[in-house]
Amino acid sequence: METKRYQVEINGEKRAYREGTTYLEIAKEYQDQYENDIVLVFVNEKLQELRKKVTKDCRLRFVTTGEELGNMAYRRGVSFLLIKAVYDAAGHENVKKVRIHYSVDKGFYFTLKGNLYLDQELLDRIESRMRQMVEMDLEIGKQGIHTDDAIEKFHEYGMKDKEKLFHYRRVSRVNLYSINEFEDYFYGYMVPSTGYLKYFKLFLYDEGFVVQMPEKENPKLVPPFNPQHKLFQVLKESTQGGDRMGIETIGDLNHFVTRGDPQELILVQEALQEKRIAQIAEQIASRPEKKFVLIAGPSSSGKTTFSHRLSVQLRVNGLVPHPIAVDNYFLNRSETPLDEEGKPNYECLEAIDVAQFNLDLQALLNGERVEIPYFNFKTGKREYKGDYKQLGGNDILVIEGIHCLNDALTREIPREHKFKIYISALTQLNIDEHNRIPTTDGRLLRRMVRDARTRGTSAKDTIAMWKSVRRGEDNNIFPYQEEADVMFNSALLYELAVLKAYAEPILFGIDKNCEEYLEAKRLLKFLDYVVGIGSENIPQNSILREFIGGGCFEV
Repeated sequence: METKRYQVEINGEKRAYREGTTYLEIAKEYQDQYENDIVLVFVNEKLQELRKKVTKDCRLRFVTTGEELGNMAYRRGVSFLLIKAVYDAAGHENVKKVRIHYSVDKGFYFTLKGNLYLDQELLDRIESRMRQMVEMDLEIGKQGIHTDDAIEKFHEYGMKDKEKLFHYRRVSRVNLYSINEFEDYFYGYMVPSTGYLKYFKLFLYDEGFVVQMPEKENPKLVPPFNPQHKLFQVLKESTQGGDRMGIETIGDLNHFVTRGDPQELILVQEALQEKRIAQIAEQIASRPEKKFVLIAGPSSSGKTTFSHRLSVQLRVNGLVPHPIAVDNYFLNRSETPLDEEGKPNYECLEAIDVAQFNLDLQALLNGERVEIPYFNFKTGKREYKGDYKQLGGNDILVIEGIHCLNDALTREIPREHKFKIYISALTQLNIDEHNRIPTTDGRLLRRMVRDARTRGTSAKDTIAMWKSVRRGEDNNIFPYQEEADVMFNSALLYELAVLKAYAEPILFGIDKNCEEYLEAKRLLKFLDYVVGIGSENIPQNSILREFIGGGCFEV
């Protein structure tokens, strides 16, 4: 009997392939037309792994490591390769846990537990084993098994985090990946084999190590390792706080929610944040030369609520805070510079009247009375409405804006008068010991919920603009974060369990034919790991209230 053949369209070209031909076989035929490795494929606009087979007429679009989805699959693959290499190099009987934590520079930070000592010699053996498996080009297998069987396997393997995670999964089947005999679970698609994972480098760092990997902009180059030490310490302290409560992963959070007291978790988390805000206020009050508190952070970090709570604590310390928004110093819209696409660029420093801003700050520093402008976003013009300020001995300005950590914004003000604060929602939870939650996912969920509630913006539109938002952060915020005097982590261990109920309905509202559906599907799958809780016990001054509503600082 003759094998069926199907029409497959690739880059406008139609060719016939036998039923059962893998997309990997087809990708190899087209690889020389692409600068970077093909690692995934869209089949009729649905993302697939290359091991899948042709079963019908279809249209293909290959995904390379030079694209975000391809780079994510590559990083997932390197993580899997690394975990397997640790067990091989140190001996399975000696490894109790390999734990992925968070991003450090361009890589992931890992720690090891067990009957072993992490030093350069062991790290070299791990890296050598990884490179050996790359040379061997081992297939990365995949099989679907019943969830109950997966739980048994993870119990047998000593992967307690995964065992706990799948106790709360509603799906009946789980996909396991394998390299030779070694099996693991990963959240997201994988490259076809270890031969694709050529570019990485391991570095000892702090109590663990970092696997440094290429970014999508240059997928064949491992960048130099330049860790941001202040940011790392904040992440480490936040993770240790979760560990002390016994909440390292989503499985732990679910366990706490279902068998513990969620209200206690909420109260402890809120108390910890208030304690940290109070410490920052005391630090500022102890340095009377500081007259300008400058606050910056990426989108949906909770800057507004943080500024209000900090102001309350500054008052507790005898200071009189005055808020100033840098946005009020925007140039008139007709003068706003344009970006490379010819659109107004409101996020660049040049969109702000820096000269006038500095004149006003200098005058305030000199004890003069200054009229602060108001930017009318409807007319696109700066206006003056009699908002006068004058700084006395105990007065202090609390200034919030995306450029606040960049000294070019306050170029005429001596450094000794500035106190800089970087705030971000730095997610300390991971799905399990081998699957991390990107910090940007937590912020995106926050923003979607807030935008839908306060601006009538759909989840689809928020997802559509997110790349542009992140590009602005990369250019204007992240390069200056290590300039901060202090960093504040606004993420709360319990927040995903609360955001779930708000985010799921608006994500389900995204049509399957939309470009944004793939991201919505990924976020929905991620939220499916989380057991939800209500918002009734969340304090009115919580940073989370800025997004879900009901806060005491809302105008």
